[in-house]
Amino acid sequence: MKKQIALLLITVCLSSISATAQQILTLDAARAKAVESNRGLKIANEKVLEAEAMQRAALCQFFPKVSASGVYLWTEKDIHLLSDEQEDRVNNMGTTMQGNEFDRIGNWMQETFGLTDQQIASLRDRIGITGAAQDINAIGQDITSALNLQTGNVYLGMVSATQPIYMGGKLRALYQAAQTTRELNQLNYDKAVATQLIAVDEAYWRVISLQHKKQLAEQYCQLLNKLKDDVESMQEVEVATAADVAQVRVKLNEAEMNLANATNGLELSRMALNQICGLPLKETFILADDTLLVNYQPLTAINIDQVLNDRKEIRMLEMSKQIADAGVKGAASMLLPNVGITGGYLVSNPNLENGFSNTFGGMWTAGLAVNIPLCHPASFYGLKAAKHKRQEVIYQIEEAKEKIELQVNKLNYALEVANKKMQQAQSNLYYAEENLQLADESFKAGLISSSDLMQAQTAWLKAQNDVVEATIEIRMTHLYLQEALGR
Repeated sequence: MKKQIALLLITVCLSSISATAQQILTLDAARAKAVESNRGLKIANEKVLEAEAMQRAALCQFFPKVSASGVYLWTEKDIHLLSDEQEDRVNNMGTTMQGNEFDRIGNWMQETFGLTDQQIASLRDRIGITGAAQDINAIGQDITSALNLQTGNVYLGMVSATQPIYMGGKLRALYQAAQTTRELNQLNYDKAVATQLIAVDEAYWRVISLQHKKQLAEQYCQLLNKLKDDVESMQEVEVATAADVAQVRVKLNEAEMNLANATNGLELSRMALNQICGLPLKETFILADDTLLVNYQPLTAINIDQVLNDRKEIRMLEMSKQIADAGVKGAASMLLPNVGITGGYLVSNPNLENGFSNTFGGMWTAGLAVNIPLCHPASFYGLKAAKHKRQEVIYQIEEAKEKIELQVNKLNYALEVANKKMQQAQSNLYYAEENLQLADESFKAGLISSSDLMQAQTAWLKAQNDVVEATIEIRMTHLYLQEALGR
């Protein structure tokens, strides 16, 4: 009983593992997984987001810039607006005035009353410094004190706003270039997605083709195994020789080696598909879209103007030209005047609003700034360089259009050739199957040798492989043609 339960559990586990290993993978699911897991596409998407942020940053250049700044400054010495000699004269200007006045009165008294110099000096000593002179001296000291600026600690602060009025067109050119760059990065992302999808389709159908070739190799081995058994039986009745048996065995060994190569190639192709889809390399899937039936016909008429309009490469180059146009405008703006207005509020300590004092005071400011370039050779040559860059992109567009037209016509012709190969391969397969059937019947009747039958089997295998390869060629050529048409 325990052995039966253990056997049942093992069976269930093996069934679960088998079911997990045989998950179904459709082509659409493979494409979705490849787009989701590809790091290159994630990088391209980040570039799109980066360009969107740069576009918003360029838009903000049209609006005022508000900033705040502050400064603290310590100085070792204060500022003296008067020299020491001037300060002494101002501090004693009352005494000086009184002395001058005494000299004038003394001269008058000498002339009028005949006083001597000694008598006038004695009179001056008795009078001394009057109160008026002292008051004037005090005023002088106040003046010298006011002119000694205490700038040991200086504080400055300002909040300002600057609004550009006319910058020669550089701001508009910058915004247009940023907007076009965002659209260009978006197109680049779309193109990267399309390229990734092409890679998925190539890997997916490569696995499908190798699956069919492996099945054909297995069928071929089965035919040779049956032929080996028949020839060995014929040898026993002395109808066939040992050489006939050896020849069949050699052919069977070659077929088994080809089968092993096809199996290995299939496994490697599965791993490559898993790697593109971001799946574990060892994980095995059943590919749902494994049919090889196709009916893709070449185009009878090609509207090349519509093709050029749909191709992402042309649109990307045209956007590059728009960026080059913006570059020309930006370079030209360096030769044009710039006008802007500014305003703000200034706070300072010491305060200069009412005399000079170590207090905080502020004032509003407003101004108009104009810059007119007069001699800028570098800007002139920069403008010439921008124009040459624009012309370079124009030539690239013309060259790309010629190459795209040639590419579309070549792929359309290649699809026509692939369809003819398919018709020829199907015709060859029809005759190869008929020939194999006749050869098998003739071999059983003893009319042909085993070598003739093996030749018919080899021709049948080659015809089958030609059909598989022609089918894959038609499918992939049609896929490349659709990509070239911009669809």
